[in-house]
Amino acid sequence: MKKIIINPENPKGILVDLTAEEIAEKEQNNIDGQAEAETRQDKIAEKINLKNSAKAKLIAGEALTEDEANTIVL
Repeated sequence: MKKIIINPENPKGILVDLTAEEIAEKEQNNIDGQAEAETRQDKIAEKINLKNSAKAKLIAGEALTEDEANTIVL
């Protein structure tokens, strides 16, 4: 992997290799980003499931859980 360094001595920039530490940090950032995206997707799916469950229970005349009731916007 490479990066461009632009500074007064090299106004057009120079291409240099990333250090092992920079590569490891970049890879960890990618892993962290994926984990965050999966967590967001899980929360969205959970909310959709709660709304669907609440709707089905309302139609059937069943009691809602507190979480299901919290999904209803009046």
